[in-house]
Amino acid sequence: MQDANCIFCRIVSGKTKARIVRENDHALAFLDAFPLSPGHTLVVPKIHYSKIQDMDKKYCSAVFSLTCELAAILETTIEVSASTIAIHNGKDAGQEVPHVHIHIVPRSINDGGGPIHSMFNSRPKLNEEEIDLLADKMRKGLSM
Repeated sequence: MQDANCIFCRIVSGKTKARIVRENDHALAFLDAFPLSPGHTLVVPKIHYSKIQDMDKKYCSAVFSLTCELAAILETTIEVSASTIAIHNGKDAGQEVPHVHIHIVPRSINDGGGPIHSMFNSRPKLNEEEIDLLADKMRKGLSM
């Protein structure tokens, strides 16, 4: 299952050049063409899924397995002790290419990046009761 209009599907199929660093049966990792830091790598499933919850367990496992393997290799190779691993899951969350992809961004103390909380200018002010209600709704949704 490929999307001819998707840049990541074209990379997976070999129609578009990329700097591939590793792959397994169901996932492919390559250097980001617009890196946030040296070594910034993307991990994608080899078939087209728009959002992470659309992936079947086989592809989900392959993508996350490759991500775990590469995070360690990247930190050693780039000589840093940390990395940010991020998924933008849908357009409203900042996903620019509608194909699941995980960013592995090697990080250093003064790289100008911040924690996920620095991405948001305003945050909801939820009280304990509202947080408990959300947790209950999620648990009910998971048991369906």
